[in-house]
Amino acid sequence: MDEFKKNLKKYQEIINKEMLKYINKDDVPEKKLNEAMEYSLMAGGKRLRPTLVLATYELFKDDYENCMPYAIALELIHNFSLIHDDLPEVDNDDFRHGKPTNHKQYGHATALLAGDGLLNQAYLIISEDLAQKQEAEDIGNRIKVFNEFSIAISKMINGEYLDTELEGCEITEELLKYIHVNKTGALISLAVRMGAIIGGASEIQIKKLTNYSEKIGLAFQIKDDILSVEGNEKITGKPVGNDKEKGKCTYVSKYGLDNSKQILDETVNEAITNLSEFGEKADFLKQLALYIKNRNK
Repeated sequence: MDEFKKNLKKYQEIINKEMLKYINKDDVPEKKLNEAMEYSLMAGGKRLRPTLVLATYELFKDDYENCMPYAIALELIHNFSLIHDDLPEVDNDDFRHGKPTNHKQYGHATALLAGDGLLNQAYLIISEDLAQKQEAEDIGNRIKVFNEFSIAISKMINGEYLDTELEGCEITEELLKYIHVNKTGALISLAVRMGAIIGGASEIQIKKLTNYSEKIGLAFQIKDDILSVEGNEKITGKPVGNDKEKGKCTYVSKYGLDNSKQILDETVNEAITNLSEFGEKADFLKQLALYIKNRNK
């Protein structure tokens, strides 16, 4: 696991360094908006999604810079979603990563537009990559990824809508899973598929990796539900018990804490099984699944 932590830190440092290139430091009239975008983007996230893009790509090729624009664009989308999720009309959270949420720091209007700015910047990054690589052999794969990118964002928004709209309601097991698969799982699954498709994986390999990604996406949300009950606020950086207070239907409220932990174990084990054909090259992805299960924030 020490080797895993070392490699995870390596990916995080690479991604953080790359993201700095997309932060506008110019003294422009909209400087405060740019500061608000930077505030959330560099607040100290786990960088799980862009790490998955790079690590999956490296199952097939070594030049990870080739898929870096897609990894960065995905992290911008993730942070756009966090800014909007924290707003009073949605989750109404005051803290994120142990810091005041964007709307608490910069005001409601600026936070809305900072999220919009990150969303647009993500599309700009990918469109510029496509424009520069018109003659590349893998242009078809990149266009396919761009399409999946847009679809996954729609799924994430749909899942967040249902999660908010159905607060306080009793829902079926199928609908609970549907919400989690879309709200959280869509971007995580996209991250793995991005790396695989741009890396030139075969259809069979993409299917295996998609199965892996869907399982860890679900596991990530189940773990979030568990942490919302028994996490440490000083470590998670956000209040514990919010889901119960808001009447949200979660895996814990549906199945109980112990059963949720068992489902989490089973889901992670199923994820790892899908990586068997990739051998030692997939060790990091296997450890990442365990990291999702065992994380404390």
